[in-house]
Amino acid sequence: MIEKHILSQFDNDLEEIQAHILKMGGLVEMAISDSMKAFVHKDLELAQNVRSADAAIDNLEELINEEAARVIALRAPTAVDLRVILSVIKVSANLERIGDYAKNVAKRTGVLIQMNEIEDAANALRRLAREVELMLKDALDAYVQRDVSLAEDIIRRDNDVDQMYNGLFRQFVTFMMEDPRNITGCMHLHFMAKNIERMGDHVTSIAEQVIFIVTGEMPSEPRDKADVTSSFKP
Repeated sequence: MIEKHILSQFDNDLEEIQAHILKMGGLVEMAISDSMKAFVHKDLELAQNVRSADAAIDNLEELINEEAARVIALRAPTAVDLRVILSVIKVSANLERIGDYAKNVAKRTGVLIQMNEIEDAANALRRLAREVELMLKDALDAYVQRDVSLAEDIIRRDNDVDQMYNGLFRQFVTFMMEDPRNITGCMHLHFMAKNIERMGDHVTSIAEQVIFIVTGEMPSEPRDKADVTSSFKP
């Protein structure tokens, strides 16, 4: 009876922590979406809201870490239960970083509003961000459902994000070479694109945690990165 009671307490603790993860994930999804809406529609108020809302994401990460540490200390989980607790710490850290990148995107909105628009840049960045947002939604679903197949699909889709980013990088370099007046604007746009690409990397890390929970091992094959901008030659 005592052992059953302890297990029940652990399950309750775990449900509460995972509810915080899902709440945090929802806030991060909103941050990605709103940061791009603010940029596309030149909405400075919305951009500021994204920046201000990042504090709630940070607070949830701290709460999750505290509760996870408490559960480990009090319940001494083993095997799958320990993997789940360790994973929530990793997942919350990745969500916090994605939130930071969304905040960085929002920060550049005010600067770019004052500059000449770069052809199709807003739509291209929105498509890139939308892909990452959909990956995050699927990663959270995979986490809840312990769906390894969906997690593996997310990892593969990160290559598509990298390829989209590579295309944007080349586009911005071309615009800068064609007209030096585009240099400052394109540099800001490139930083935005890079932040979004990095969001995809952290979403992929969340998907890897799903595989770790279910199998007890991280993916055996190293993740291929399709970001080739460091070796780009105009």
